[in-house]
Amino acid sequence: MIHFISQMADRKSAWFILFLSALALQIVALYFQYGMGLEPCIMCIYQRTAVYGILLSALLVLLKNNGVTRLLGFAGWVVSAGWGLLIALEHIEILNAKNPFFASCEIVPNFPTFMPLHEWLPTIFAAKGDCTENSWQFLAMGMAEWMRVIFAAYLIVFVIVFISRIVGKKHI
Repeated sequence: MIHFISQMADRKSAWFILFLSALALQIVALYFQYGMGLEPCIMCIYQRTAVYGILLSALLVLLKNNGVTRLLGFAGWVVSAGWGLLIALEHIEILNAKNPFFASCEIVPNFPTFMPLHEWLPTIFAAKGDCTENSWQFLAMGMAEWMRVIFAAYLIVFVIVFISRIVGKKHI
């Protein structure tokens, strides 16, 4: 099984699944925003950016599958999933603050000056919502809680694949 997982990471089909999962999350996010009228807050935008990091990491390997691009893909995947999980956890803390008057988040995204995504693509990266609003629920969890689960799943899959790659290489 370990050898199979290790080999799968070399195939474009596995990276395509990663790409499709991130793309599906982006489509759902845009549906929530434009179809359901749920404006994203700054934390949602940061989580959206982390999902784009996973999407672009997988796309890189899909465009050119070799050792270097896979290494960059793995790095982008784990950094984006880890960062997304941290942001989701911080968002949950804001939502669960004892005193909502002291729970706050930024209004304008803090993207690097060389890449102001909120100015280049405001329909995707502008934050117009409130971080303390938690109106959407599914199975007793809001979006921040679901994103915690999703990013944790991305990290767990990464760890399984990464360990399989290390162990799989020793047996070859």
